[in-house]
Amino acid sequence: MLQVEMTAAVRTVTGKGPMRRLRSEGITPAVVYGAGGEALALQLDSKSMKTKLLEIYRRNAVVTMKIDGAADRSVVLKEVQTDPVMDTLIHADFCEIDLEKPAVFNVPLKYEGTAKGVDLGGRLETYADSVMLEGKPLDIPNDVVLNVAGIAIGQHLSFSAIALPENVKMVSKADAPCVGVVK
Repeated sequence: MLQVEMTAAVRTVTGKGPMRRLRSEGITPAVVYGAGGEALALQLDSKSMKTKLLEIYRRNAVVTMKIDGAADRSVVLKEVQTDPVMDTLIHADFCEIDLEKPAVFNVPLKYEGTAKGVDLGGRLETYADSVMLEGKPLDIPNDVVLNVAGIAIGQHLSFSAIALPENVKMVSKADAPCVGVVK
């Protein structure tokens, strides 16, 4: 799983007016919640945060949040709010996770190779673009690759054909088809 570090400071102000002032100064408000504790209001530099978000947005990533005056926290990005017109950051939500507890993640599924059936005039149909995996966050792969070279017309591959790393188990139904070749 992708690992990234972000630096933040504890935010002491709340409300619509103070948040607008922070955003005009190039600071994005955020919050970290979870792990049975109270939510912690944060503020991050908008420019560096946008750079990091472009790297991790819509991907499985563990963010090590380095907070001034508080302990570092391992978090995952839950939601990003942006202005629909200006395309600027409004707010970000992070959820604290335990790196030693197994969790379920939706991992992208990538297909490689050219199917034998496609060379013979068939058409490759993908039925899934991701797979659900369970394991410790740092054991989960960034993506899963499935080689489709051996599929003939009328055949399919199921999720059971995916080679998984140790300590990771599949939550998706193993006998469900994920790719096939049709005429």
